Formats: sequence, structure tokens, C-alpha cells
Amino acid sequence: MMLFKTKTLRNTSLILTLMGATLTGHAQATKVDGVAVVVGKNIVLDSDIAKFKQELELRSEGKVTISDCEMLEELMQQKLLAHHAVVDSITVSQGEIDGRVNRSLSFFENEYGSPEKAAAAYGFANTQELRRELERVQKENVLIEKEQQKVTEKLDVTPEEVRVYFNGLRDKDELPEIPAEVELAQIVLYAEATKEENDRVVNKLNDIKQQILNGASFDLKAIIHSEDPSSAQNKGNLGIITKETPFIKEFKEAVFNLEEGQMSEPIKTIFGYHLIKLHKIRGKGREVSHILMQPEISDEKLKKTKEEIEKIVAEVKEGKITFEEAAKKYSEDKDTRLNGGLLMNPYTGEPTFELTRMPPDLFGRISELKEGQLSDVFYDETRGGEKMYKVIFMKKRTDTHKADIIDDYVRMQKFALEKKKEEELEKWTKDKIGETYIKMANAYKSCTFKKNWKKENK
Repeated sequence: MMLFKTKTLRNTSLILTLMGATLTGHAQATKVDGVAVVVGKNIVLDSDIAKFKQELELRSEGKVTISDCEMLEELMQQKLLAHHAVVDSITVSQGEIDGRVNRSLSFFENEYGSPEKAAAAYGFANTQELRRELERVQKENVLIEKEQQKVTEKLDVTPEEVRVYFNGLRDKDELPEIPAEVELAQIVLYAEATKEENDRVVNKLNDIKQQILNGASFDLKAIIHSEDPSSAQNKGNLGIITKETPFIKEFKEAVFNLEEGQMSEPIKTIFGYHLIKLHKIRGKGREVSHILMQPEISDEKLKKTKEEIEKIVAEVKEGKITFEEAAKKYSEDKDTRLNGGLLMNPYTGEPTFELTRMPPDLFGRISELKEGQLSDVFYDETRGGEKMYKVIFMKKRTDTHKADIIDDYVRMQKFALEKKKEEELEKWTKDKIGETYIKMANAYKSCTFKKNWKKENK
């Protein structure tokens, strides 16, 4: 969200893009619906205005309110960009769409526990319907972004423009407040099961497989033995999986190598070991069930792992090795080890995190740390059941402050460029409204818009 007192077109557009990806209120929107406006070949429904307005207010925790007319104008802006992206022959690859859809589905799975539950929550009959709607939404989102980039790609700002922009905000007492930010690094040691324990689980699954081949019920064995609670209560059934379904790669590869009615060998993933049965091949989908068993990790192994990371911490504190060197040498987290343990913000792609937007458990561990300090060693566990011990290093910390032209120059440069892009998009929009077919329902003709959407003589 923008830090200025006034919101910009781009930031509101970003909110709409995020809202579209989450399909808020889809179940309600599927009823017979009135058309609010037609922009080119794109339409905005009455329900779109209501659902996006509600979502904006929810996401801003009530700090941003917007009228129906203001929301309609934002939606018309999006549809205008999408329409002219097609006119300008902008293309969107299936790979671009799939990447976004898969991230959305992963988000839904984290929120609801499974894609099936997410589909039901949003009023879809199955995950295939959910995926098709996500593909439609994300294709439009990519078109909008690419058209915005096309309009503004040649823009840049000079140091003098940054200075003028900063001084203008300062003179109007509108300098943004820069939130407290941190850069963090970590060392992670996993507590892994012994070879003997892994062998025990594999042998157990092989024994279960043989019993099923001898006539035992797969459904009953899944209910009794599977450690996947969400599927065990459904006799191990996972529904229909396609190659696009956001499942672990190793699991999907095993599924698509099976014949109808066949069971796999025990397959290892980060969740444990799976015995997979393919029931039916349904077009591009596979209806499958599985039995999941997870190797147990002894208390002794957990204790030993904790002692090992505490020794590493002691070396860092004694100055025998830097934290960055220790992370490269000892950390077992493949995503951060090679860059000295540095954590990257998944939403921005940068190493900075807004302190107050961090997950509550992590915030509690690092909020009081000063720059250069280490957290206590602590236990953590992934959704897949991987157990580990971690220590966090406060690499850099800046407290909440009013923007400064020296310390925050890079940020102010970005803000100045965004303002310039916003102004360019304003000019582009005014020009394109005149040459684009726009038909508005009578109910909205009384609205007062910032731009001449009603094409009145002015």
C-alpha cells in the first residue's frame, strides 16, 4: 500500500489486481447480474463494484473507503488497459498464466488446507473450474500490466526531478513515513530421521501394499495408517490431479507414471513417504488416493541438532567466524545458504521486511533485536513436517521515520518515477477514452468521474 496521504492510480490498480486473483465473492457473482459499463469488449458487472469495494475496505482494515462511483472508475481504468492491450497485439504466454495461477492455488491451499476446499469456499464445483476462472483473471491481469509497462517503459527521472519531487512533498508536509524495516539472515539445521527409521517406514508401506495386492482394502488401510488427516478421513482420496495441480513435483511424477488400478512403490517427498494408487484416468486428470507415513524423529536427534546449532552460534559470538561465513558453511537451508543466510521478501523480491508486517511468531523473536544481534536458537517445523532449529541474525534495522532525501534516496527515486508514470497513464487514459467504445448503464450516469468516461462535451 502507498505511504502517501493521497492514493495513486497505480496502487489502487495493484489492489484490484490482487483482489481479482483472490476471486472474492465469486459464488455470489455467478447469479444473474446487471452490466454497469462496457469498455471496448470488456464489461463491468454491478456485482464487481460491490465485491471489489468490500475487498478494498477489508484489505485496508477500514482505513480506505471508496464510493461505488470511485470504484467503477477504477474498474473502467482496468478494462480500458485490458482492451487496448488486445488492440496493441500484446501477447500472454501460457507459462506466464500458469505461474501466477499456481501461486494463487498454493496460497489457497495454505489458507484452506486443500485446493478442493478452496474451490468449495469460492462456489466452484471442483478445482478445474477454479483453475479456469483463475486463468481468465490472471490473463487479464498480465494484459493490464503489460499495457501499463508499454505506456510507461521509456520514462525515467533525473536527480533534479527527484529533488523537486521531494521538496514539493516536504513543502506540503506530505513526506511519507518510512516504516521500520529489517534485513534478516538465518542458519538452519534440520533434524532428520535416521536411515533405520526411513527403512522402517518404507518396509511398512511395502507390507501394506502387499496386503492390498492380496485382497485387503486400500480405503481401509488409508483410514487406519495414513498420516495425512485431510485425506485419511476420505479413505486417502485426493480427487483429480492434473499436471498443473500444485502438488509436490515428485508426487505428480509418480502419479503420471502409473497405469489405471496400479499402485506405486513408496515415494519420498518433503511430507514423508507415499503409497499412491491411480484409480481412473480422466482426460488430462488422474483420480488418485494415497497413504502417507512420516518417519519419526527421536528426541535424541532433536537434542543433538539443537546442540550443534548452539555450537555454531557460540563460534559467531566469540568472533571465530562471521554469521555470513557460518551460514555458508553450516546452514542446511538451500534457499538461503549460498547467500550467507539472507532472507528474501517473497512479495517484493528484496531483502527488506516491514517489521510490523512480519508473521507474528517471527516478529516476536526479532522485534527487540538491535542491528548485529542474534535471536535465541528456536525450534521450527514446516507444513510438510520437516523439523529444524534456527537462529536469526539482525543484519540491518531502520526505525520508523519521515523520508529523508539522503538516507531514502533510492526509495524517493522510485516514488518520483511512480508519480511520473501515473501522470503519463492519466494522459494516455484521457486520449484512449475518446477513441474507445464505452456504454454506461443509466444508474451510473449521475456519477462524477475524474475523467470524461461519459464523453460529455467539456
